[in-house]
Amino acid sequence: MNEMVRYTKIPSGYLMVLGESDDAFAHLEALMTAEQIPSATLVGLGFAGKATFGFFDFAKKQYEPREFENLELASITGTLAWKDGKPSVHAHGVAAGRNFSAVGGHLLALEVGTGSLELTITVHQQRLERHFDPGIGANFLSIGGE
Repeated sequence: MNEMVRYTKIPSGYLMVLGESDDAFAHLEALMTAEQIPSATLVGLGFAGKATFGFFDFAKKQYEPREFENLELASITGTLAWKDGKPSVHAHGVAAGRNFSAVGGHLLALEVGTGSLELTITVHQQRLERHFDPGIGANFLSIGGE
């Protein structure tokens, strides 16, 4: 990961601007650790060199991944929390290629393309944890000690 400063503090949390080839999830996880963010929501837009979307198959209890390249990320939204003492990013997005066909869903990975990715991270005071829910076969955000 490049050592260049990628975020700045703002009244509601942080503004993060990532550049070409940056791993968005790695930068978000590093921010959470460095700033000890208890939990947050995020929104953003920008360019994706590679984006891996996943559709969760509840019968198989796993994601069906599909990778796309060279997209404009029209929207990314998500939450930042903790799982087993480590940062946990849960994000969804919508992106389109040159033909204007949109793809979207759960983001499993995101590498920034030519241009930038701009994220606004709104920090919350309560530390939130994700726990594995065997009933659905996926992680679940706990907000009240569940």
